[in-house]
Amino acid sequence: MDNFEQIRAHLVSAGYKLTLQDPFLACVELSLAQGRRHQAIFLSELQDDDGRNYLRVSTAVAPITGIDARRALAFNWENRVGYLAIGELDGVPYLQLCENRPYDCVDAAEIDRLVLEIGGTGDEMERKMSANGDLL
Repeated sequence: MDNFEQIRAHLVSAGYKLTLQDPFLACVELSLAQGRRHQAIFLSELQDDDGRNYLRVSTAVAPITGIDARRALAFNWENRVGYLAIGELDGVPYLQLCENRPYDCVDAAEIDRLVLEIGGTGDEMERKMSANGDLL
């Protein structure tokens, strides 16, 4: 992929439900557990200091209030998918599961893999941190 519009075009053609479409931001609503659970996956464009473009795929897991930082850091150490960060969602700090890829390493299959993997793992973390609830 060379630009964010190609990524967005893939999301549309692949049939993902897009709930937000801004110039360098899209939100996929992923349906999980036969439609009983939903996870919002955000895809956005980042640029490094060299001007190289990256795709960031992220999902909000839980508000950071009441989160045990040791559990989150242990997850970071053990997990082979993504990393945890804190980002704001509507002005509220949330624990986020993220993954970044340079555009030159991203193709349609990689986009699909990232959306499904970050979405599924994020939902699993959300379930564990909210006593099987669906926070978002």
